[in-house]
Amino acid sequence: MFQPIDEGDLGAIADLMNRAYRGTGSWNSEDGIIAGDRTSPALLRAQISETPVGSFLKWVDPGGTLRGCVWLEPLGDEIWYLGSLAADPDQQNAGLGRQLLAGAEQWAGAHGARRIRMSVVNVRDTLIAWYVRRGYHLTGATEPFPYGDQRFGTPLRDDLHFVVLERAVDAAA
Repeated sequence: MFQPIDEGDLGAIADLMNRAYRGTGSWNSEDGIIAGDRTSPALLRAQISETPVGSFLKWVDPGGTLRGCVWLEPLGDEIWYLGSLAADPDQQNAGLGRQLLAGAEQWAGAHGARRIRMSVVNVRDTLIAWYVRRGYHLTGATEPFPYGDQRFGTPLRDDLHFVVLERAVDAAA
C-alpha cells in the first residue's frame, strides 16, 4: 500500500531508485544508456519542496520493508503525471511493478485523476512495451533529454529524448 514519504525516507528512496534505474542485471535498468546516480536525497527534497502539489509515495510490504515508490503530480484538467516509479529490483519478476503501477493509478484516481501521463526515455523499448501492455499509448509527443544537466546522471548516447505515454484512469478507482 502506498503512503507518503517523509524526510527520514529520502536516503532509502534514493537508494531504491538508483538500484532500480541504474543497477545492473535488471530488465528495467538504464545501464548502458545513462551512467551515474538517478537521484539523491537532496534532489528528492528539492522536487518535493518545488512542487508541493505533488505526492512522493512509498510502497512498504507488511513487514515494513520499502519495496517501491512513485511520484504523482496533478497537471490540470484531471491529468496527473506519474514519474519515478521504482520497484525493488529483487522483486521485479514477482509482479511488484504491476502492483505498484496499479496502486499508483488507483491512488491518483481517488485524488481526481482521469488520465495518467508519463515520459520514458525513447530507447527503453522493453519498458515502453511493458507500459503499452498495461493500457498506456504513445501520444506522439516528445520532450527533450536534459543534456548538460548532470543532476540525473550522464547520458551515454547522443540520441536520447523522452516519449510521452498516457492512459485513462477508471473514475471508480
